[in-house]
Amino acid sequence: MTQRPLTVIISGGGIGGLAAALALRQRGIRVRVFERATELRDGGAGLHIWTNGTLALRYLGVLDEVLETAPVQHVTHFGTWRGDLFGSWPVGDFIDRYGCPTIAVERSVLHRVLTAAVSAYDTDAEIRTGAGVVGFEQDASGVTVELSDGDRVRGDILIGADGIHGAVRPGLLGEHPARYTGYIAWRGKAQLLHEKIPPGTFYALFGPGTRFTFYDVAPGVVHWMSVANGAPGGRDSGDPRELLAQRHRGWMSPIDEILAATPEQDIIRGDVMDRAPDRRWGSGRVTLLGDAAHPITFNIGQGACQALEDALVLAEELDTTDPVNALRRYEKQRRKRTAGLQQVAWRIGRLGALENPLLIRARELGMRMVWPRLVFRIAERDQISYATRWRTPPAPKPLPDSTFQTDGA
Repeated sequence: MTQRPLTVIISGGGIGGLAAALALRQRGIRVRVFERATELRDGGAGLHIWTNGTLALRYLGVLDEVLETAPVQHVTHFGTWRGDLFGSWPVGDFIDRYGCPTIAVERSVLHRVLTAAVSAYDTDAEIRTGAGVVGFEQDASGVTVELSDGDRVRGDILIGADGIHGAVRPGLLGEHPARYTGYIAWRGKAQLLHEKIPPGTFYALFGPGTRFTFYDVAPGVVHWMSVANGAPGGRDSGDPRELLAQRHRGWMSPIDEILAATPEQDIIRGDVMDRAPDRRWGSGRVTLLGDAAHPITFNIGQGACQALEDALVLAEELDTTDPVNALRRYEKQRRKRTAGLQQVAWRIGRLGALENPLLIRARELGMRMVWPRLVFRIAERDQISYATRWRTPPAPKPLPDSTFQTDGA
């Protein structure tokens, strides 16, 4: 560590950026968070948080608040559009094995809990909205960032946690557009109590060139996602529920009722983007975190979990060695961890996009053979057990003096 407390600038006030802010402050490191949106909030979609993610949340001290809303899952189901299952995973067993559950939660709920935790832990923490990072310059002693409101701010370290299309990444790695996966996701939220959706429900169903996933994120609140192949950049004409109802007509109950219970304004359409793993995330005093570093498609439910893990590893490294070496150590650990997950998510996405009937039949036969025995075992080994390093939360460190200065400090 340097002789004076570090000041870390975080570009992005999403889940990854706020988790990093909380983890750093708990280790006595100053943080300044800058978010380009005018309001500090996250989208209304749902998140599936595997046990590695809840272990991270417990380590950060916020899991209990999340569990006040989020249902604990006991079995996750995977099958065909007809409802024929080729695998059920008893994720409730993770509670006994690892001490934390697998859950589903509204993104906005998790975002709100993290925001409150940062503010409650440190009432002087700076989280500024309407002021995104648009550029940066670094030298041997620090980083100066330019904000969208015209201000310039100086810090010791810059963390780009501003998403797949953020501004920090191009400054480090150059302008490289994200990769379109070939499919589009429609996400929605239904207010629905249904006998086939008991607390802790999760279903992922595969059809011809399309998929449907649904799970409850709060009592009587069901998050769902419909995925279909298509060209990027399109827009829905008219009520998207009509398109979705036609696409999923005849699918397993209660999909039709979920769609019918969803208000039109609560449906979000988005092209699904990702990137191939990068060999480098940072340079000097600047690095990336979360989707800015390793965008992972929803196919394995690890996007938010990996951002939480990033935050904890980053804080650990910055607490133990000089800043530049700390960032390289963080990157080395996290690149190795996330690269394989990016690739697995891409491959599962390609399987889900199959349209040829013969290939779909082969997919179903293969999944029935492989999914329960091999995929679940590998997923637990590679995704869940990694986070056992965070079973015991640390003792928070005293906060440093929280006086901040702009450029010229």
